[in-house]
Amino acid sequence: MFAFILNRIVMGKEEKQGYSASELQEFEELINLKLTKARKELHNLKSTLSKDDDSGTDASSAYAKILEDGADTAEKESLSQLAARQQKFINNLENALIRIKNGTYGVCVDTGKLIPKERLRAVPHTMHSIEAKLNRK
Repeated sequence: MFAFILNRIVMGKEEKQGYSASELQEFEELINLKLTKARKELHNLKSTLSKDDDSGTDASSAYAKILEDGADTAEKESLSQLAARQQKFINNLENALIRIKNGTYGVCVDTGKLIPKERLRAVPHTMHSIEAKLNRK
């Protein structure tokens, strides 16, 4: 689908209402790079979580085994939380790609203004301008 650039007159000057096709292509490439990296990290987290206990210590005391079990549980919980956050990040990046395709990428959902390129480069999946983020608090 083609991305349309809308311009509107605001207080005597034109305000850009969307990014050009070449600008959207740049963001799409950035998002795809981040998506590839995020999927790889998620895969690594999941593979770490699915491995059996490879401690290899048969001659350990019961007390040490209890400590190890507690540490293993805490580590698995932490890895599970990281995996959930990574999955959410991937979903947000995929949604940003959808917004690029339908021509709404880079427009703040709260203010309707164009989100600056610098912000989109730093947080390519954002749907909010800094102005909108600050007004939410």
